[in-house]
Amino acid sequence: MDKILFLTMLYDFYGDLLTNKQKEIFELYYLNDLSLYEISSQYNISRQAVSDSIKRTEKSLLHYEEKLSLIEKYLNQRKIINKTINSIENIISNNSLNQSNISLLSDIKISLSSLLD
Repeated sequence: MDKILFLTMLYDFYGDLLTNKQKEIFELYYLNDLSLYEISSQYNISRQAVSDSIKRTEKSLLHYEEKLSLIEKYLNQRKIINKTINSIENIISNNSLNQSNISLLSDIKISLSSLLD
């Protein structure tokens, strides 16, 4: 997975655990694509201070994932749901079930699909 995508996922899951300043600098750098210079000018601090803040924030986010594994669990759940949906589609396409069972499987598929949205 791309580093920026992974870091923004970490931020989505754990951003509320960061300080307000960490959140602001992270968002400016990763979400708004501002340079270290632009951020340092905005906060009236050095580029090195901005860089250090970003590195500390990344480290904190990685630490939270290491301890809580929310993203790992989330991705595994999506994988299981997709596999289940595919299995249901295969069963339905075989037409070896009665209409009642096909309807039931279709409802289950719709319910699982809604979890992915």
